[in-house]
Amino acid sequence: MPSLKEPRSEAVVSQNGASTSIEHDKPYKVAIPEAPITEKRKPYVPGPDTDLIDAGTARATVAASQESPEGTKKDNWAQRHQHQTVIQQHVDFFDRDHDGVIWPMDTWIAFREWQFFWPIALFATFIIHAALSYPTMPGLLPDPFFRIIVANVHRNKHGSDSMTFDAEGRFRPQNFEDFFAKYDKDNKGGLTKGDIVTALRGQAFAFDLFGCSAASLEWLATYLLLWPKDGVMKKDDVRRVFDGSIFYEKAEQYNKQKLK
Repeated sequence: MPSLKEPRSEAVVSQNGASTSIEHDKPYKVAIPEAPITEKRKPYVPGPDTDLIDAGTARATVAASQESPEGTKKDNWAQRHQHQTVIQQHVDFFDRDHDGVIWPMDTWIAFREWQFFWPIALFATFIIHAALSYPTMPGLLPDPFFRIIVANVHRNKHGSDSMTFDAEGRFRPQNFEDFFAKYDKDNKGGLTKGDIVTALRGQAFAFDLFGCSAASLEWLATYLLLWPKDGVMKKDDVRRVFDGSIFYEKAEQYNKQKLK
């Protein structure tokens, strides 16, 4: 009887942070030639020596990846935010006075601190609060001021995205790694605009207009924020977008550039 085990390729990280492939022996298949799409988009398979343990288990407070298994250590971010879920950390920068409520003006100020042109900042503020305020409300009535309640921000989870956040706002390392394993063409350690277009198509759910639109705008905003000189959004920078730690760094960086 033939063995169910067969050599498969596994994502590992090279010195420059890019994923490469080695052969491993697993008792299951992650791709079959009869379904070419599974060959084209292979998921992340943890190796025996990886520091990222239990990749399939969602983290409540840490945005863990293969390169950063303990989350963001810079400025002691992960340790200082143990009282917040990762999705709450994601919006922490927008909550200017940290009172648990994000006003439209808070969002406007955040985008302006990133040096977004005022029409783009105004558009982003309008879209974010028009679409995301109501799901966070504690009752049935909408908020006349279109505020967003941080404690309920997990309710804004939508489809057709990377699936990195779960429905409760936890961070799923497996899904994050899968996204890069599937769409980081040529294993360069990041994503280009072309990679994102491919990913948006690949992740799209049928008839999910809201989710597809939201994911497209989120990735556009991410690219504009990071604005990589080489056109490649680095994997760890994207991870830090999820936990929000890079938002403060970018605001400081752009403010210093403005003062020069």
